[in-house]
Amino acid sequence: MKVLIVEDEKPAYENLVQELMLMDENIQVIGACTSVKETIKWIENNEQPDLMFMDIHLPDGISFDVFKYCTIACPVIFTTAYDKYLTEAFNFNSIDYILKPIMQHKLRIAVRKYKNLQSHFVNNHSALLEILNNHEKKKSLVIVKKGLAYQTIRMEDVAYFYTEHKLIFLVDKNNQKYIADKNNLSELEDDLDRSLFYRANRKYIISAHYVKSFKQFERKVSVELTIPSKEEIMVSQENIVSFKKWINEV
Repeated sequence: MKVLIVEDEKPAYENLVQELMLMDENIQVIGACTSVKETIKWIENNEQPDLMFMDIHLPDGISFDVFKYCTIACPVIFTTAYDKYLTEAFNFNSIDYILKPIMQHKLRIAVRKYKNLQSHFVNNHSALLEILNNHEKKKSLVIVKKGLAYQTIRMEDVAYFYTEHKLIFLVDKNNQKYIADKNNLSELEDDLDRSLFYRANRKYIISAHYVKSFKQFERKVSVELTIPSKEEIMVSQENIVSFKKWINEV
């Protein structure tokens, strides 16, 4: 079994490796990452493992962010000192959630669960993930507010979302602006099809159907949409690779 470990704390990493080796000598740790950025780069440049162990809190964000930029084709066991992410974790390929400090018997149960699933699906990870990832069946409509009335807009008619003054705005194919019924962009992302929508930066989520062109500068990418935005939409240097991969796969 080939395993990738995402863990920024060296003692926690070493403990997990030791426990895995003691439990099953056939487990092979093929990679170790300590941040969201490093994990994205590793996944983009390596064959995916059979199983991932992912700490949730990382120096540059939470490990859920990795799923915004990468297609992960294997089950994940999350490890964390916090239980508040338990429900959310099962939206991201999770087959188990282990609280730190990791105890041998809990680790054994989690790995056994993976092996049972693997055996049942005869190593067909795509079939396994189809069941694990019902969240990928994203909503086809979004609720918006115009004046005092609420209405729905089809996702394919959305050009982009942006945040301003703690509100989330939606701009549609006719350049009409609405207030989206969401608290923040991160909450909104959970309802969006990642193959269609991309988080360009902390203020904008854009639709692939409305990308007119983009220009790459030394450290950023400037994106022009068919529906004009209030300001220039920039993709940072660290996200250039994921942006190009996203737009090429549309």
